[in-house]
Amino acid sequence: MTGNITWHPNLTYEERQKLRNQRGCTVWLTGLSASGKSTIACVLEQLLLKKGYNAYRLDGDNIRFGLNKDLGFSEADRNENIRRISEVSKLFAESCAISIAAFISPYVADREKARALHNEVGIPFIEVFVDAPLEVVEARDPKGLYEKARAGIIKQFTGISAPYEPPEIPDVHLKTDLESVEQSADRIYQHLLKHNLLRPLNDKNGLNGIQCH
Repeated sequence: MTGNITWHPNLTYEERQKLRNQRGCTVWLTGLSASGKSTIACVLEQLLLKKGYNAYRLDGDNIRFGLNKDLGFSEADRNENIRRISEVSKLFAESCAISIAAFISPYVADREKARALHNEVGIPFIEVFVDAPLEVVEARDPKGLYEKARAGIIKQFTGISAPYEPPEIPDVHLKTDLESVEQSADRIYQHLLKHNLLRPLNDKNGLNGIQCH
């Protein structure tokens, strides 16, 4: 299939950075269901947009109901889900957007493949461990998923009947049982600043008033 496909050279990543005045990257949030990934990603996205950066959030709502609606939750399908998300995130980052990917992504190998895919083309990949104890996420359980998993209604549920492999050395380690959503989002933002992944802007917009609907 790929033998008949021709790659058309275009602007380089470095040229796009100069034209867009922004360095693209992927911020990858991993953690158990109900750990706070999507909520933090939402607040981070709005924070970046309000400050004038181009950012876009990818999560189950806009991936599982569209691009990956053909996939289930077997280990093979979970692997393919993350593979596709990795490719899409890289494309967004290559366009010099800040791609914010919020997925359980339970396997170390899949996350390392995502990082390697970005490293191959020189795009920064920031792994964020959204950490919360199992008893905390079960108590939150906004969709009742843990209760269904405990009852055997949902099979292969991460943290209950399927494994979650936490990052050993994440770039950012958030503990959402100890800090607010706003604090977590700001910690990621500060990491991006510290590592020169954001262009300098007049920082007049804070976290006040940001909500995730």
